[in-house]
This record gives sequence, C-alpha cells and structure tokens, in this order.
Amino acid sequence: MIMLGSRRFLPSISHLAAFEAVARTGSVTAAARELDLTQSAVSRQVSALEEQLGVELFLRERQTMRLTLAGDSYAREIREALRRISSASLNLRANPHGGTLNLAILPTFGTRWLAPRLGRFLTANPGVTINLVTRLSPFDFRLDSIDAAIHFGHPHWPGAELAFLMSERTVPACSPDFLKRYAIAKPQDLLAAPLLHLTTRPDAWEQWFAGNGVSFENVHGMLFDQFATAAQAAIAGLGIALLPTFLMQEEIRRGDLVAAVDCEMESRERYYLAFPPERADYAPLAAFRDWIVAEAAAGQAA
Repeated sequence: MIMLGSRRFLPSISHLAAFEAVARTGSVTAAARELDLTQSAVSRQVSALEEQLGVELFLRERQTMRLTLAGDSYAREIREALRRISSASLNLRANPHGGTLNLAILPTFGTRWLAPRLGRFLTANPGVTINLVTRLSPFDFRLDSIDAAIHFGHPHWPGAELAFLMSERTVPACSPDFLKRYAIAKPQDLLAAPLLHLTTRPDAWEQWFAGNGVSFENVHGMLFDQFATAAQAAIAGLGIALLPTFLMQEEIRRGDLVAAVDCEMESRERYYLAFPPERADYAPLAAFRDWIVAEAAAGQAA
C-alpha cells in the first residue's frame, strides 16, 4: 500500500520533461520546439502534471507562463533529478558490461598525482569506467551522484566513511629570482615577503609560522583557489607559496621553484578517500579503494 500510495505522486518522465522545459524557457512554444512536440501537447502534459500533483505550477497570463513559488521550487528539484537520470543512462550506455565510478577529486591532486597512475588501475580493471569531477570541499553524498571523493583535512566527513591515503609535507617555495630580491635567511624573514594563500587552507601559513616558532599578528597576501595557480604565481615571482612537495616535484626538479628556507613541515591534515557506507561494497568502488590505498602506501614508502 505504501508503494502504491507513493506512485500516485510519481509523474511520467514526459510530463516532467515538458514542465522543466517550460519552466526553464518560460515559453510553451520554445519548450515545444526543444522537445519536438506541438504546443498543445506540451500544454496538455503540464496541465496533467498539475492535476496529478494537485498544485498550480504556473500563472498563465495571456501568452506567457510564469512559475508560481511552488512551481519554482519544484522546477529546481526536477531539473536536478532529470540531470541525474540522464547521467546514469549515459554511464550505462558507455559501459554496459562493467561498472562506473563517479569520483570527486581535488584539482591539483587529481592532475598531478592521480591521473598519471589511473592507467594502471584501468588496465587491472578493464570493466570499470571512471568519471572525474572537481569538488573543493565536502558535500552530501545523498544529494549528489558521486560514489567517492578525495578528501584533504581531518578524518571527518558527515555521512561518509574514510580510508586513509597519505600525509604530506609542505615547503615555502618561490622562484630563484624572487629569492635573490629578498634577504631571506630564516623563517622570521618570510613575514616581510609577499605570501600566497590557498582559500581552502586559510590557516596554513599561521600553522607554518607557529610550527617554526615565529611570532606574528596577521598574515596577509594574495588568495588562490588551487595549488596549480598558486605555484604559477610563485614561479612568476609574485610571492612565496606553501606547497606540498609531492605535487610540485617537477617544478622543483627543473629549478622553477626553490625553497625560500629549508623548513619542510608535515601538514596536520591528511588525504583520505571518502565514500558513503552504503556504497562500500559497490564493486568498482571497492576495487578503486583497494588500489588507491596501495598506491598511496607505495608512494609514501618510496
């Protein structure tokens, strides 16, 4: 009885698609053109949806249709639901005999550390397709079509399990020319130089100065949302960036970046793979979890 009752409020995809198109375009004519239907067919589907729900979704004014407050809220949720259905269908079509893993990554970690290694995972798991999306902060797995995410921080993500991957060491890095322009001999000297900050790690410099016994009042400087852009700014001589050594090995090897002072420090936070508990036994996720944990351990031991 519960299932039958709930199905009363499960409209057909065609009704929902017609409603979403009219809501987005603000026009039955435009929606009909997009859906390759007649205007009357679109109008009938929208009216049928309103009748099924028992709620007025549009205010009809002459030749225009304007969303009601209830219609506007409903349109936002339906649009996301249709997007997720479309994404699931595309994933199934792309890999009908295997599994798909939707993985949220941190941009620089994904491009510098993960991407060069992914080929080994895909070779060992030929039936798995991995889709990568960028997420800079924790999110609710229940509201997103993501199976797992790379997390940097403390071992806490509401509603998720965490598998430890690795720690990191950071170094204050700048260009060789920048180092020549500033008389930097000890950690205290960095307070007189331009410092580059990452928005996702707002207290990183404070932690570094405190860890090196340097007293300070305020630490200001340019803000960046990714390590890659902060590193490029440092290479261009705009300041000193506090960068993870394992992500900047190539720039350091080439000499594009040098340590402003020889004071590496281990970050308080760590890298983890986060995933919802109910997906823990999903085969592509389980395979990826085992693989990335082993890869990270091998990298830390090297």
